[in-house]
Formats: sequence, structure tokens, C-alpha cells
Amino acid sequence: ESKVRQMQKMEEIGQITGGVAHDFNNMLAVIMSALHLAKRRMERGEKGAETFIDAAVDGARRAATLTSRLLAFARRQPLSPTVLDPNRVLGDMSEMLRRTLGEQVQLETVLAGGVWRVNADRAELEQAILNVCVNARDAMPNGGKLTVECANAHLDEAYAATNLDVTAGQYALIAITDTGAGMDAATRAKAFEPFFTTKEIGKGTGLGLSQVHGFLKQSGGHASIYSEIGVGTTVKLYLPRTHLAEPEGVAAPAEEEESRGDPATLILVVEDDERVRLLSVASLRELGYTVLHAQDGPSALDVLDRHPGTALLFTDVVMPGMSGKQLADAARAKYAALKVLYTTGYTQNAIVHNGVLDADARLLLKPYSLNDLARKVRAVL
Repeated sequence: ESKVRQMQKMEEIGQITGGVAHDFNNMLAVIMSALHLAKRRMERGEKGAETFIDAAVDGARRAATLTSRLLAFARRQPLSPTVLDPNRVLGDMSEMLRRTLGEQVQLETVLAGGVWRVNADRAELEQAILNVCVNARDAMPNGGKLTVECANAHLDEAYAATNLDVTAGQYALIAITDTGAGMDAATRAKAFEPFFTTKEIGKGTGLGLSQVHGFLKQSGGHASIYSEIGVGTTVKLYLPRTHLAEPEGVAAPAEEEESRGDPATLILVVEDDERVRLLSVASLRELGYTVLHAQDGPSALDVLDRHPGTALLFTDVVMPGMSGKQLADAARAKYAALKVLYTTGYTQNAIVHNGVLDADARLLLKPYSLNDLARKVRAVL
């Protein structure tokens, strides 16, 4: 495991070397030019050398920071967890990520307020984020958009029961979304396996995501992949919340009990994945609502024509053929009073900023608990 981790670190350093060399040369150019100019002024007995010396010192400081970041990735050491603020980790990495990803990739970092602290090895967390970002870049050979964001997440018992080695509880989530080619189900199933790669020979070891998975598992966390062919991929990194070094008296918000829905309220669920659809229907019926369902947009419009009294359209965003947004627009054109709640495995910023939804769209992110569903449906209605 130690050798595999070290191999992966060296591969990642290879990935960022080009960007680092470019930046380092720029810094050296500033230092050399500033010192030569300062020396000439001092030889002539003129004032103003301090400005150039300050510029050289600043360039040297930036170069030192850059090398320290490289050394953090290269070091050989066992995991040494410390209490981290995920927002700060992402903020500190953003410039290095920009260099690594190149100019063709538009990077957006979205930091949320009040993100929970985690207890994890900083260097390994940074490498895990970089691994996923490099994979995302490679999935967008002609460029695209990469959204990296932080949020709080609650994984409930139902999610834990259907995902191996997941403990229900509170997690800090780092989600990385690309607009690349996406993965089919077979690729998704093998994505975390060591030495599995879809890249050409010599282009990758297939250790990137296995390192991410191993680090998160060792840290008590979890990784998941949500992907659609031709649309993109979201990799979600969950790290358990820690209460270490938190101010006293900060308690987790109590989970509100779900309230009963009105059987007179008719809800239409639209979801192309049959298992997800049937569970959503069962959940809404458990809450007391009357529920219809459809597997795609055209079928949903037929159901609406037969049941014009439908109060809420609960639809997946990304579906084959007609998207959730297109379905909602078509449905509202005929039934103006219809309320719409979207759901997706992507994160909110990735969906909204990629132009799939309006910024004010109501959205429930997968995975969600029964209480999450109850609160969101009640709010939208």
C-alpha cells in the first residue's frame, strides 16, 4: 500500500510539473530582473532600489510556497490526521489546481458557510482532490468546466444500508463535477479498483481513484460517483464530521420530524432509473401523498394530460431524451399552477452554473433522507 501510494504521488507530481515549471520560471524572472535593477541603481548611487528588492523578496516567497506544496505531495509518511476546515483546504489549493488543469478548463470553487471540520491527513486529502481533478481534466480533452465545492451532508440509515462500509451520520462533502464525456455503469462500477484505467498505455497507472477510495476509507469516509454519458461526472468525497477544536455550545441542528402529507395532493414522480423511481414513489406515499410516476418526459406529459389536477412535478434533472428542465417548461406551458421540484445526483452549483437549471429552481440533492424529502416537498407546495 505504501509503494502504491508513493507511485501515485509521483505520477501526480508529474502531472503538475509543467504548470509549476512555468510559474517558477516567471518567479525567477521577477527575482533576477528586480535584483539586477536594484544593483544598477545602487552602483549609480540612486534611490529606489528598495522597491526592486521588495519585488524580489515577494517573488522568492511565492517560489518557496510553491516548493513547499510540492514537497507536501512528495513526502513519504503514514497518515497524520489533523483537524481541517475543508473550505480552507480548497481555498489554498485553488491556484495550484488552476495551474494543473490548464487554460482550457474553467475552474469554479464554491465554498459554503459553516462547513463542518474534519479530522484527516491534509496532504492525502489534497492529493485525493488533485487526483479527481486531473481525471476530470482528462475527461474534457477539448476543455470544459470543473466545479469544486464544499457542503455539509447527512448520510442516513437507508443510504448506509445500500452502500458497503458506510456509517450513517454527518459528513463534510467535497464534490468535484466536470462537463466531460461521463461514464457508463460498467466503468463506474470499476472506477475505484486499483490499476483500472480507461486511458491509453503510458497515460495513467489506474491508481488515482483507488488512492482516493483507500484514503477516504482509512479516514472513516466514503466516495461515490454520479455520472451521465455525454453530460459529465460528479465525484463526491465524504469525510466524517469531527467535533474536535470546535467552540463550546455548538450543537448539531436537531433533525425535524417529517409531517404527514395530504392524500388529496397528487404528485408525479419522473425518474429514468427504475429503482430510484420506485423508492421515491414509496417514500412520498409513506409521507401520505397520492403519487403517480413516469420513466421519461413524454410519458410524464401523457400522465399530466390524464391527471390535470397534479399539484407537484418531482423530476430528475438529467434524463435521456427530454431533460427535467425541458419537461418542466413543457408542463408549465399547459398547467401554469403546477409546482416543480427537481432532484439530481449532481451538486446544486454544478447544475445551476452549467445552465441546466434556473438559479432559483427548487432542487433536492441525492442522496436524501425521508425528512429531507418531507421538508422540501412541503416547502415547494
